[in-house]
Amino acid sequence: MGAAISLRECVSLSGRFPLLAGLSLEVREGEVVHLRGPNGAGKSSLLRLCAGLVPVVSGSAVVLGHDLRTDRHSVRREVGLLGHSGFLYDDLSVERNVRFAVRAARADPGQVEGALRRLGLDGRLRHVPVARLSAGQRRRVSLAVLVARRPRLWLLDEPHAGLDQDGRAELDQLVVEARAAGSTVVLASHELERASAVSDRVVGLAGGRVVAASLCEGRVAGEVGSDVA
Repeated sequence: MGAAISLRECVSLSGRFPLLAGLSLEVREGEVVHLRGPNGAGKSSLLRLCAGLVPVVSGSAVVLGHDLRTDRHSVRREVGLLGHSGFLYDDLSVERNVRFAVRAARADPGQVEGALRRLGLDGRLRHVPVARLSAGQRRRVSLAVLVARRPRLWLLDEPHAGLDQDGRAELDQLVVEARAAGSTVVLASHELERASAVSDRVVGLAGGRVVAASLCEGRVAGEVGSDVA
């Protein structure tokens, strides 16, 4: 399989502060990669860069065949980012949020009902404004958006946060199914055992760079320098 993500010496800044400081990483199509690292290591910035939301100041960045140095917008319809905010509209109902996101991504609207049902949102909750939902319910709406959109690349930032035990198990199953369908998944999570259980590889970040990588079976994939496979 080819590379879904190919980053070489990527630098990204917030003002003058380096979010990513020469980061190199390659993720194969259909692979599930678990990002680890302390707060401020660059995990969220890496996910946002791959979603086309963070500019690349120097280095090269190709995601799903899109060169992010020259075009950060085209990739967005093929990527699903589950971030801390959830990217939801508080004044819209659950169903309208999902339908809006699907329409914006030019995805199949016929997938909305199944996504709502899968995340337990097809009953009375479908008509409730997102502003009235709990943190866990909001997270389920964000997951329903991903399920309905079926993106080629899933980018998950602390995806288990706010979910109850059943919700966490459902998320794990969604990751497994996304991989089986050919999608690529990159997730940043402090839920080390749970995230690694559904991942092919673990990648460690520190200071805005990749510092180590290993296979989840425990076999060492290699210490990481400027070129990570």
